[in-house]
Amino acid sequence: MVSKLKRHLTFQSGGIFKVFSLTAVSTLVKMLTGLVSVKVVAVIIGPSGIALLGQLNSFATIIMVVASGGINTGITKYISEYRNSNSDIIKLLSNALKITLACSIVCGLFMIVLSGYLSRKIMLSNDYKYIFVIFGATVFLYALNGLISSVLNGYKEFKLFVVVNIIGSLGGLIFTLSFVYFLGLKGALISAVTFQSVMFLISLIMIRKLPWVKQEYFNQPVDKQTLLKYLHYSLMTFVTAATAPVAQIILRGHVIANISATEAGWWEAMSRISNMYLLVITTSFSVYYLPRLSEINNIQIIRKEIINSFKIIVPVLIAGFSILYIGRFLVIKLLFSTEFLQMEKLFLWQLLGDFFKITSWLLAYLMIAKAMTRAFIITEVFFTIFYLATAYLLMSEKGVLGIVQAYAVNYFVYLIIMLALFRKTLFYKHT
Repeated sequence: MVSKLKRHLTFQSGGIFKVFSLTAVSTLVKMLTGLVSVKVVAVIIGPSGIALLGQLNSFATIIMVVASGGINTGITKYISEYRNSNSDIIKLLSNALKITLACSIVCGLFMIVLSGYLSRKIMLSNDYKYIFVIFGATVFLYALNGLISSVLNGYKEFKLFVVVNIIGSLGGLIFTLSFVYFLGLKGALISAVTFQSVMFLISLIMIRKLPWVKQEYFNQPVDKQTLLKYLHYSLMTFVTAATAPVAQIILRGHVIANISATEAGWWEAMSRISNMYLLVITTSFSVYYLPRLSEINNIQIIRKEIINSFKIIVPVLIAGFSILYIGRFLVIKLLFSTEFLQMEKLFLWQLLGDFFKITSWLLAYLMIAKAMTRAFIITEVFFTIFYLATAYLLMSEKGVLGIVQAYAVNYFVYLIIMLALFRKTLFYKHT
């Protein structure tokens, strides 16, 4: 049994378990810094402040997709696919930089000009115009940092990725806590929209000696074929940005306006806990899983990769989520304050939803890796509408508990659809 487990955990040199190991220190540091940050922010600004910060973070998620042109996933895929062809890499990097700069500058101007409108619509108040002006002025740095991370992922620079993230996490903790300590809620909001800009400077220093960090890799003319390649990923990424984060903004705004800002804060706090442990999975998926699926063309190898990933991830999720649920009261007290104790009722449904979400991602990443644009867009739009409808239906009687119940139901159905969509890849033997 032990030897069998060992074979599963080392099914490939450079496999997902190896990436888990390589990113373990980075993830641990990021989680610990996140825990400290969440604790301090929660104590200083309370549930209602956490709810407002959640609104801004959801908006920032959308903006970052638009500012990057939605091509970061495409950069990772194509760098991984063509990393042995210098001429293709130059085309990919040159066009990626042009797209990123153009989109981020337009996006920044949009936020500055419409800062008052965005303050009213996103933050439900006229008092936060300055946040969107600051974000608009720095968003291009945010986008460039995303470009660097995507290229590192494509080249499978695992060790450098880990070092950059550790330094960024420690720097980000100091940055955020300083702003929150001296400026309270205002500081939390400012740090939320400027942290990644600071990360760009750190990343640039760390990668400056890599072979592709040269002017000639980024100054080639626009190539229409490369732009069309990126367009598929722009469409998929824009759909993602226009679905999940928008749904969160709509639901959180409804809770703040019609139920209570405190309950909205409980839900946001639960989401932050979720994001912490999802970090372990999403880091490995972005660093290893997507590039790996992108470079494989043999359906038998794809099937083996997916099944082996299931064998590793599912038991880990079950064990980890069981421990987290049992210790939920301790987690709340450690991370937040007594004002958040009533959020314990959200844990079961959030954990179930995250379990279905992660297991469905093992299949859904195939749509991204193989540029299955139509299937991706249809499923994203449908399940966002389904989630919103289910959430409103349950929320009317159960408050924010209804939202996390809808979340679990949504991803359970999504997992079933993914299994159906990729049934031939998973269950049929290919010769």
